[in-house]
Amino acid sequence: MVLEPVHKIPYPEESLPTYTFGSHDGPLDNERPVFVNAEDDSASYTFAQYRLYSQRFAAGLRKAGLKDGDRLLLYSGNNLYFPAVLMGTIMAGGVFTGANPTYVAREVAYQLDNSGAKYFLANRASFEVALEAAKEAGVAEENVYVFDSDTQGQGIGDFKHWSELLESESVGKKFKWDDCRGEGENQKVIALNYSSGTTGRAKGVMISHRNYVSNCELVRFLNTRRTPTDFERQYGESWLCFLPMYHAMAQTYFCVNAPRSGAKIVVMPRFDFKQMLKNIEKYRITMVMIVPPIVVMLTKDPDVRAGKYDLSSVTDFGSGAAPLAKETIRELEKIWNKQTGTTRYLKNGWGMTEGTCTLIVVDPGNPRPPEGVGEPGPNVYLKFMNDAGTEEVKLGEPGELWVKAPNVMMGYWRNEEATAETLTKDGWLKTGDVGQYINGFVHIVDRRKASSPSVVRSIANGFQELIKVKGNQVAPAELEALLLEHPAVQDAGVIGVPYQDDEAPRAYVVLVEGQKASAEDIAAFISKKVTPTKRLTGGIRFIDQIPKNPSGKILRKFLREKAKEEAEGQPKSRL
Repeated sequence: MVLEPVHKIPYPEESLPTYTFGSHDGPLDNERPVFVNAEDDSASYTFAQYRLYSQRFAAGLRKAGLKDGDRLLLYSGNNLYFPAVLMGTIMAGGVFTGANPTYVAREVAYQLDNSGAKYFLANRASFEVALEAAKEAGVAEENVYVFDSDTQGQGIGDFKHWSELLESESVGKKFKWDDCRGEGENQKVIALNYSSGTTGRAKGVMISHRNYVSNCELVRFLNTRRTPTDFERQYGESWLCFLPMYHAMAQTYFCVNAPRSGAKIVVMPRFDFKQMLKNIEKYRITMVMIVPPIVVMLTKDPDVRAGKYDLSSVTDFGSGAAPLAKETIRELEKIWNKQTGTTRYLKNGWGMTEGTCTLIVVDPGNPRPPEGVGEPGPNVYLKFMNDAGTEEVKLGEPGELWVKAPNVMMGYWRNEEATAETLTKDGWLKTGDVGQYINGFVHIVDRRKASSPSVVRSIANGFQELIKVKGNQVAPAELEALLLEHPAVQDAGVIGVPYQDDEAPRAYVVLVEGQKASAEDIAAFISKKVTPTKRLTGGIRFIDQIPKNPSGKILRKFLREKAKEEAEGQPKSRL
């Protein structure tokens, strides 16, 4: 049985900039700031200035030679002008892709090369890493720019500052972007948001104007349904942004919906738990988007539990990226509602990069306490399939979650095989998560236990292999390949293990005969090659052999059983 959306809503067939700003020269609010630097609230700009900065950047890119479909990669953490680079790239007809600011050179070079990025803006603090990556990927030096939160800054050596791509205000005001209102025009790719999917290397998820606009309209509709009769969002709200803007979730919520609705976005350059709490107090934050590990931190921090931080201004806590235990949700609500004197519910949800961002939600108009990850979002259809993907399971039984919606991706960039594996011909996205429909809500209960043979034949157990670290996907195959580069490592298998109310990668390693290496040596070797979320924080264990089936695939089931035995302190077998 296909679950239909509770709400079927229209969305405009137009470009994302048109959806966000209306037109290139119509009146916009130029009084209230929409983006504010959390560390210096004197640094800010208005909604009208947001459009103008984006137009100036778009005009500068076209002058620099950007053509329709050219890719621009921004390698940076959050700052005030990240949204203008994102929107300006799209206005110019380019394709935006953002890279994790903690990536090492190898990882940045891969994304540069895979996306075919022509223009590369890199954070000043990580510029040496960026140059190494640009050289490896063959990006022309004249197209590499220093990026920071200054609109009149200086470059580094022969490398220009990004502000040189900002045309004058007079030129920017005249810049017109394509409204994309012709048939099929709004299905042009505007962003490549990278996702690990089911393989060891991340893939570029192709997102179109239609994908983004339909996703943003879904979010807007829900954000205005505070109660069954409340359909108008008021100006004057304050949203706190520490989620990374290189990710679709922050782009949807903070670069489009919040400024479009008149909310103020307080931008933190990075997540810091105590600073987050201080900013909620200082700026009287009303909306806080968080991920499960932060929810756990809020429920366990003694200062929060004692009421030492004022959370009473918060009208909405929203969580995504991974499922949350009901007990954890209720505990946060207890702490929060004690301060506010009201009954409010955390808005849990579920989505994925391949769905632009949001797919399953908690409808604020539903008076029941939410469970699981929610209900089908507006325009989102769901069904639960058997392991083979050949038929639906009975409603209420666990099955792989398939979704169909206008915000489902166009496919994987330059990867037809992976696209065909993940998207059916009639538009269903195979999510790889096992879901169950219980008491009117969708619950995520597992990951798919088996994969089909084509795209993921180098991986043993398909979607179940992915490790979720602070909401980020980590593919074991990538870490295994890196481990094998160590001269003392003969073989390796990686799994996820529980770690500080989250999950962490653990490596089981077989050493080359006669070679010696400590766990610390191997951990340091990997840490130099990966972002912090991919480090082997779950530990390294030395074993005699990696369990594999006759075709050579790693049998992670046995590694998980071994990890469980180790956790219980009762080893029962030797691998």
